[in-house]
Amino acid sequence: MAYTFQGRLVRRVGVVGSGQIGPDIALFFAKVLSRDDVSVVVVDVAADALERGQAKLEKKVDRGEESGAFSSEWAAVMKQSVQFTTDYDRLDDADFIVEAATEDLELKAKIFAGLERRCRADTIFASNSSHLEPERIFEGLKKPERGLVIHYFFPAERNPVVEIVPSAHTDESITSWLLDFYENIGKVPIRVGSRYGYAIDPIFEGQFLAAALLAEQGVATPKQIDEVSRKALGLTIGPFTAMNLTGGNPITNVGLANYTSKIHGWYRSPASLQQAVADGAPWDAPKRGEDVDVPEEVARQVTASLRGAYLGICAEIVDSGVASVEDLDMAVELALDMKPPFRFMNKIGTNAALKLVRDYAAGHPDFPVPALLREHGDANRDFRVRQIVREDVDGVAVLKIRRPRVLNALNQAVFDELREQIAEVEADKNVRAVVLTGFGVKAFVSGADVKFLAGIETAEQGSATSLDSQDALNKIEACTKPVVCAYNGLAFGGGNELAMACHARIARAGLKVLAAQPEVNLGIIPGAGGTQRLPRLVGFEKAAELLRTGRPISAQEAHEIGLVRTLVDGDLFVLRRTAIDLALAIADGTETADKVPDAPMTDVPATLPEIDLRHLSRAVDNLVVAAILEGARLPLRDGLALEAAKFGEVCALEDMRIGVRNFLENGPRSKAEFVHA
Repeated sequence: MAYTFQGRLVRRVGVVGSGQIGPDIALFFAKVLSRDDVSVVVVDVAADALERGQAKLEKKVDRGEESGAFSSEWAAVMKQSVQFTTDYDRLDDADFIVEAATEDLELKAKIFAGLERRCRADTIFASNSSHLEPERIFEGLKKPERGLVIHYFFPAERNPVVEIVPSAHTDESITSWLLDFYENIGKVPIRVGSRYGYAIDPIFEGQFLAAALLAEQGVATPKQIDEVSRKALGLTIGPFTAMNLTGGNPITNVGLANYTSKIHGWYRSPASLQQAVADGAPWDAPKRGEDVDVPEEVARQVTASLRGAYLGICAEIVDSGVASVEDLDMAVELALDMKPPFRFMNKIGTNAALKLVRDYAAGHPDFPVPALLREHGDANRDFRVRQIVREDVDGVAVLKIRRPRVLNALNQAVFDELREQIAEVEADKNVRAVVLTGFGVKAFVSGADVKFLAGIETAEQGSATSLDSQDALNKIEACTKPVVCAYNGLAFGGGNELAMACHARIARAGLKVLAAQPEVNLGIIPGAGGTQRLPRLVGFEKAAELLRTGRPISAQEAHEIGLVRTLVDGDLFVLRRTAIDLALAIADGTETADKVPDAPMTDVPATLPEIDLRHLSRAVDNLVVAAILEGARLPLRDGLALEAAKFGEVCALEDMRIGVRNFLENGPRSKAEFVHA
């Protein structure tokens, strides 16, 4: 067997280096490819390193099995799929090799020269370098076009972000294939320009430098800085704790020293870091659960300094052309668990952000104030941070909702952007049709962001929220160009309502969970058209059951009841291509759309049968039933207005407060204790 993606076979993956990150990279490949019988070979010249690496990998698999993340069978397959060896001959027939050796240019060049002599001409070579430019790593190869950097982040098997860094010589088809491949196997890849340190590490190491300088200046202690940084930058752990956990002192010391000439003069290895490397001693960071006292004035000064450095660093990276605003904003939030920089600047005001950076630069003369930030800050103009990525293919605008941190959940910003993007494709004469899909393999859209719903306090606000959501979806439905939904993963709540507003729907075959209207579990009803469009698409009996119970359905059942037109065997690329072809066929008139009928429904029953509501709210069920029956007797637009009114009513119920609060505090699997009022 083999893993096939976009015509390329992957039968064996090689990982060179069994040090700190190599075994974790191997574990990631085992998780996502072992079921396709893809073997993973970890090679190292040191037998003791291989022994430690294998023990590390197997320990993590055992933990996953104990927690229930892996079945016993899957855990066994994963372990068996990975081989640790000193024999480089095992890489001769590898299709894809990731080098994860020490950050040493001479060593990396030597490894790839040896691999080029033994491997096939079509083997892809990647270096998990954290800093070195790919041009330097692969300059000695006869075919440098097959080499590039793929930078993983700690811990490599779980951190979703990878930086894809092609050199000036990398074959564009390889870069494009890897971007799609990593999305298809569950990572969040971003394309980054070739510069020392790439896009993310200058932020991680730069915010550590800002923290170390504060400590050296006596403004605060490392413990105090770690404590303040969590609130100032949104970090889970502070910079000194992060250094201790990752063992990052040596590589950060080298990185910061090189940034001085590679980026700008503010970057440097501070004296305290050099001493820490020499001593091999950990930083005096807070212990787990330790209460750290920080005087208010110290907290204010540290917050301003850390934020000024952070925002200036991020703006400079975009200024340099290494990464886009959207990619950097998303990747920093995911990889480093920090406040997304450009959305954060929009939140506090770009003029306020510019002041923070200017104030920091005033105290650090080598720190630049990026032109990008000056342009936005002086005009107090928000950054445009798109969360719907557009790619035009054969006259079709492929719109991909990309919010991987929340499984592409909808919030006000996404609804607004849907309106904006649909208006743009309507006006674009080069666009004949639209495909709407989601990022990754897990979710099309997981629903509406529950924090977004938690802000609704009155019936009037609830109705207004519903009408606004409906307006965005109505514009999709009214688009004069065909809009095809490609369910790449599950669609819950507002996600499924969004899909139903499209003119046709296709889905990946084999998904055990595809669609659901689970609002009743939260003590609410659908508010973006679900009570009106679902009955018109699948009939009263099935729609009522799904709307009243919140039961999820598989892709197969969705196809059988008529929610989905076609099931597609294959990966994300095959799904997208099928959707593009269908959208073009509808535009040509060779295929018909599956739009929701506008007219009132016929044979509307007087009542709906009693069902076992289990723990669900009877008060909410009454409103769901009323919305279904009363709305079905009306034209679609009037039915949607009725649903919005009912949504307002449900927002006035005590059960709505109970359901939303329970979800936020206890998670989606916890059953709320409704009072039926």
